[in-house]
Amino acid sequence: MHLSIAVASKQAGDSAFVVWRGFEQAIQKAVEYGFDGVELALKSADEFKDEGLKEILRRYPVPVSCISTGQVFAASKLWFTHPQSEIREQTVRVFQSLIEIASEHGGIVNIGRARGFVGPGQTREEVEALFLQGLHIILPYAEKYEVKLVVEPVNRYETNFLNSVEEASAFSRKIGHPNLRVMPDVFHMNIEDDDICASFKRNADQVGYVHLADSNRYSPGRGHLDFAKILDTLEEIGYTGWCSLEILPEPTPDLAAKRGIEFLKPLFDAKKGAEK
Repeated sequence: MHLSIAVASKQAGDSAFVVWRGFEQAIQKAVEYGFDGVELALKSADEFKDEGLKEILRRYPVPVSCISTGQVFAASKLWFTHPQSEIREQTVRVFQSLIEIASEHGGIVNIGRARGFVGPGQTREEVEALFLQGLHIILPYAEKYEVKLVVEPVNRYETNFLNSVEEASAFSRKIGHPNLRVMPDVFHMNIEDDDICASFKRNADQVGYVHLADSNRYSPGRGHLDFAKILDTLEEIGYTGWCSLEILPEPTPDLAAKRGIEFLKPLFDAKKGAEK
């Protein structure tokens, strides 16, 4: 398993759960602090180009673990189940462009709140059908570019559609596409899933990427989650992919990142040592 950290542009709003803002400085710090990779929180392909990310990633030898899309929903106000067809179509186009970027950087695109929610006048069945319409377009696109899409379950206080790993895994299995998996976030799992480790075990076949944050969304070690047990469970189910730190930048961005990697790196190094 490998440890990355979520970063965003200087313009990213408070709804972006990242430690550092400003891609060049953030990526440089991620390398200095010893992270294995960076997760890029993007709202569009234009942001990737305008920020000169391709050149920044050439300068700093760190892989991209994933492209996350929370800002597509929070900043651009786009989601797959929007009642207006033009917005749904625009959402599809944005994800297609991010898939193209991911084909060269990371190979994974997350779908968080941009999947949508059950809005006024909508039924759960209607919303699921609209999300499926979008997926039926972008999944073949992802397959063409050899990119995986990972649906992130988000807790009930932030959305009302696909809240638990159990629910999202059942949804993914129903679709049955090889390029679709689930992205458990242990912060959300602590709210929605009956038992974090048991849920990982029951849904091992669907785990495609993992977000780490403690029970209070601060850096691991500042809440009550048992990260040693969580990582043991991931090892037990055969997960060898990325775990990304997605935390609040408190008390300061640098200190949040420092505390996070100081707490987690010995646990990850122990796993890597055992693999050797």
